[in-house]
Amino acid sequence: MPQAARRSVPKPRLSAQALWEYAVKALAVRAHSTGELRRKLTVKAENSGDIEAVIQRLYDYGYLNDRRFAESYAGARLDNQGFGKTRVLRDLRERKVSSDLAAQAVSKIYEKVDEKDLIESYIRRKIRTKKPLAEALAEPAQLASAYRKLIRAGFEGSSVIRALKRIAKRQDLLDDFEPPEEEGTEKDLA
Repeated sequence: MPQAARRSVPKPRLSAQALWEYAVKALAVRAHSTGELRRKLTVKAENSGDIEAVIQRLYDYGYLNDRRFAESYAGARLDNQGFGKTRVLRDLRERKVSSDLAAQAVSKIYEKVDEKDLIESYIRRKIRTKKPLAEALAEPAQLASAYRKLIRAGFEGSSVIRALKRIAKRQDLLDDFEPPEEEGTEKDLA
C-alpha cells in the first residue's frame, strides 16, 4: 500500500465507565502507582475530568495504594534481583512514586539488610567466570566491569570499593576508582 493510503485511525476515547474498566484491567495485569495509572488514563480518557474520579474510586476500593505499591516493588527488587537502594529509588521514581514515599518504602525494606552481604552476593551471581572470583577480578577490565555493574545495580561507590577490595587479589587497581573527596568533608574540617 502506498504511504498516503495508510492513515492512522484515531483510537476512540473511553467514557467514564469504560475508563474504569480499563483501569481495573490494567491493575489486574500488574500493580501500578497512581502516577503511572494517571498517565495511562490521560491517553485514553474521553473527558479528562473522569480521570480523578476513577483514581479516587480505585483508592476507595483499595485497588490503588502507592505506599503498598512502593513497598511491594522495593521488596521484589531486593528479593528477586538483589539491587541496592539507589537503583530501587530510581526505579520507583520512574514509576511516578513521590520521592518521599519511595525513600520511606526503601528505608523500611532495606533496614535490616547488610549491604556488604548484598553486594558480595550480587557479585558472585553476576560475574560469570570459570576461574575463582578473586583471580578473575585480578584482570583490570574484569574489575572495572564488576565495579560498573555494581554501581548500575544501585550500590554506593564507597561500599562497592570496600567489597571489591575484600574479594580482589589486586586491590591496588581499585585506587583509581575511588571518588575524589568533596570539599568541606569531615576530613577537611579535622
